[in-house]
Amino acid sequence: MKRILSLIVLIAMVFTMAACGSKTTGGKKGEKLVGIAMPTKSSQRWIDDGNNMVKEFEKLGYKTDLQYAEDVVENQISQIENMITKGVDALVIASIDGESLSDVLKKAADAKIPVIAYDRLIRKTPNVNYYATFDNFKVGVQQGSYIEKALGLKEGKGPFNIELFGGSPDDNNAYFFYDGAMSVLKPYIDSGKLVVKSGQMGMDKVSTLRWDGATAQARMDNLLSAYYTTDKIHAVLSPYDGISIGILSSLKGVGYGTQGQPMPVVTGQDAELPSVKSIIAGEQTQTVFKDTRQLAKKAVEMVDAVLNGKEPEVNDTKTYNNGVKVVPSYLLEPVSVDKSNYEEVLVGSGYYTKEQLEK
Repeated sequence: MKRILSLIVLIAMVFTMAACGSKTTGGKKGEKLVGIAMPTKSSQRWIDDGNNMVKEFEKLGYKTDLQYAEDVVENQISQIENMITKGVDALVIASIDGESLSDVLKKAADAKIPVIAYDRLIRKTPNVNYYATFDNFKVGVQQGSYIEKALGLKEGKGPFNIELFGGSPDDNNAYFFYDGAMSVLKPYIDSGKLVVKSGQMGMDKVSTLRWDGATAQARMDNLLSAYYTTDKIHAVLSPYDGISIGILSSLKGVGYGTQGQPMPVVTGQDAELPSVKSIIAGEQTQTVFKDTRQLAKKAVEMVDAVLNGKEPEVNDTKTYNNGVKVVPSYLLEPVSVDKSNYEEVLVGSGYYTKEQLEK
């Protein structure tokens, strides 16, 4: 009888040790590895996104592999392949080109690795499980509405000259931003209260590849020299702060930003530090704040739920069709920021300190 009892205890100990060392859905999170694929370090927001996610995952006991592809699609594909080979338990991906990942995500699916699309929708693949982002159409609405209010268009003022800039054509979000803004601005263009002197409208004409500020600056230089040598420009729709900085450089180059020739209304997005300082200085007019700390938390919550056999919280199951399926999504709320509320929104939330904005 003693021998039998000893054997039972030994078997129980072996099973206990095996369970402690295995990657079970309810087991030790410290044994689980999450791959985080970010597009580039050239924008501070992506650095912050990556760091915020690492911090949130580590709080829950997960290990992470954070990689940046520097806006080279082939680099991102290679990094994701390496993560799959390492045996990551989940992938969080902010794609460079939303349509380039179909093959590598098939490998992830074959390895039963869940995929969370982060901020940018991954298109043309069934192998994306969830999507964490902001209400991107609303971002554009906020930009368009800011121009509407700043120019007094609702009160019948005008006509005013405006030029339009879009984001990168390989980023699904760029179309939501543009369409949201145009839902506000197009009626004024149609009525003649807003005039696009270049005639350049539509994402096929106004997009900015890779969201590049230098590309935007070159296009703005061309617009100013071709259409605004005698006429003034009153507003520029810009979807992103990095593009806005390029536009502002071009405008300053021909004399805007002086007492005799004030800056036009220039919108933006992401509340990047240089642009917030530009707003304080009276150059850029507006940006849209997306609290990426909250976005990082939401993506981490999604991964944690999936790896523990639960359904992640979503609040949109209709909007984001990636060409193969509607991806269940969680949309966070953006906030319009200008000189009147930047301190309340950005400093008040702890996103920036007052000292950071004053340096």
